Amino acid sequence: MAGGFYSSPFWAGYLETQRSKLPVLREIDDGLSDCVVRFLGYNPGSMQLQGSNTYLVGTGSTRIIIDTGEGAPEWARSVTRYLEDHGISISHVLLTHWHKDHTGGVADLLAHDPKIAVYKHRPEQGQRAIVNGQIFQTLGATLEAVLTPGHTVDHMCFLMQEEHALFTGDNVLGHGYSVAEDLEAYTASLRLMASLNCARGYPGHGDLIFNLPRTIAKYIAQRVSRERRIHGVLAQHAYSSSSFHNKSSASSDRSVSDSGNSDDDEGGSGLDKDTVQGLSTADIGCLIYGEAFKDSAAFDSAVGPLLNQVLYMLLERGKVGSRVGLDNTRYWFAKAQTL
Repeated sequence: MAGGFYSSPFWAGYLETQRSKLPVLREIDDGLSDCVVRFLGYNPGSMQLQGSNTYLVGTGSTRIIIDTGEGAPEWARSVTRYLEDHGISISHVLLTHWHKDHTGGVADLLAHDPKIAVYKHRPEQGQRAIVNGQIFQTLGATLEAVLTPGHTVDHMCFLMQEEHALFTGDNVLGHGYSVAEDLEAYTASLRLMASLNCARGYPGHGDLIFNLPRTIAKYIAQRVSRERRIHGVLAQHAYSSSSFHNKSSASSDRSVSDSGNSDDDEGGSGLDKDTVQGLSTADIGCLIYGEAFKDSAAFDSAVGPLLNQVLYMLLERGKVGSRVGLDNTRYWFAKAQTL
């Protein structure tokens, strides 16, 4: 799973509170559709919601599995018993991404049937590669692989043509919001997923998404809103600083004219341009969330790192710049007025 500040005490407490409000899901749910059965991974947690989802896809005696939980013994017994009771074999295992809570049960399935072919983008030893656009077929289901990096570099979604539905992995969840290793790639992947116009989503965690376009739109809107807010703070600061500097310079120019002093580097307002341009991450947080956040544990473990993720993404886009001050603090400044 994603580490860093997402495993901090602040986030752990927040996510655990959110998890306590989630609906209860059936351990095995064969009522989602005519060709999809969902198994819970028996690994509920602050980042896993009710647990990791495994999907059995197809209608025939040979089917496809998407994701394998994290390897809980209860999960292995649940899946293999269902397969045996219904006379089903598995031709392919498709993994949405490398995180252990989606790949941990591979060994159990291979122990059940060593002939199963395991596929993943950027495969590990013994696995086969998934490429963008690759088609996987079984009776009742045609799955197209869609490369959607961001949550992880190898993240794949799978479009089921018969239902025009999307297995969203961890890019879009059944409840709340996901996290990303690379925000720039993740935002692009969300837009790609939206362009597929799939009606419903089968997420890697949480309940079935009945209106996937609306959910993806909410994800994109949340990220765009945060980016605009951060950029707006920097743009406003740049405007305010520029106005203050221009007024100070005009006053200085008048003083020089009156006194005959031509040393405009040291005289006049004494304003250090380097101290005017730019805000620290803590400064930005104070302007957005209030002064109380500046020295709080919540800022250090959650708000500050989140802001830095967005700032570095805006830096890659050329929307902001940064410099390291004499105090070794990084200061950020706007380079454009609109996103």
